[in-house]
Amino acid sequence: MTDNRPEFLKMISNSRKGNFDLVLVHKLDRFARNRHDSIGYRMELKKHGVSLASVLEYLDDESPESLILESVLEAMAEYYSKNLAREVNKGMRENALKGLHTGGTHPLGFDLNPKTKTLVINEKEAEAIRLIFRMFLEGNGYGKIIDALNNKGYKTKNEKNFGSNSIHTIVRNEKYIGNYIFNKLVSKDARGKRNSNAYKEPEEIIRIAEIIPKIIEPDDFYRVQRKIASRKQYRAANNTNEVYLLSGKIRCWRSFC
Repeated sequence: MTDNRPEFLKMISNSRKGNFDLVLVHKLDRFARNRHDSIGYRMELKKHGVSLASVLEYLDDESPESLILESVLEAMAEYYSKNLAREVNKGMRENALKGLHTGGTHPLGFDLNPKTKTLVINEKEAEAIRLIFRMFLEGNGYGKIIDALNNKGYKTKNEKNFGSNSIHTIVRNEKYIGNYIFNKLVSKDARGKRNSNAYKEPEEIIRIAEIIPKIIEPDDFYRVQRKIASRKQYRAANNTNEVYLLSGKIRCWRSFC
């Protein structure tokens, strides 16, 4: 969205000061990517005596024909942008159904076969993944797991030391049991900002089971998920500002609490 362009918004703000009377763009679709934004910001410019001109598309602000042409050009640009996004997503979806890598950094424990575009196990990295799951099942917290990994010289995919976020991501990644997940995250929120924490509805998510070489046994993976859920539930139950008679004196009998 146009609202995510700081320099563009700075230009709109400066138009209110009378610093200029013309905004020149290469094509109209470079001014705004949708008609709603275009109309709103053009009205803002016009209110302050600023005209919009296109290098490749001649438009006369006083001509009624230009209003029609402008609307057609903007609609075509918006259609092209949305249609391109749809076609790209369609291609990625088809690749996902085949278990092919759809872009981005592949997870620790895997390499990408450049010819087949499929994930193959990197045995050295897979050792680190197995260690993480094993230690987690033994009741160790993130801190001990991180220390063990870093002491053994293991690194993340970006060649950095392990931290809580990397462990958090790994223990929840279904790729390690052979499942390929696609279309899980909402790429942008209502304001057009990227959002890596919001999930789509379950029916929108594509999950292809056992299409990737597995590093972790499914039983172990789901045991870890249950432990994660238990820890989360325990923290929620103890996250209170109220002080009771036995507060701080009663402890959970489970080793991972």
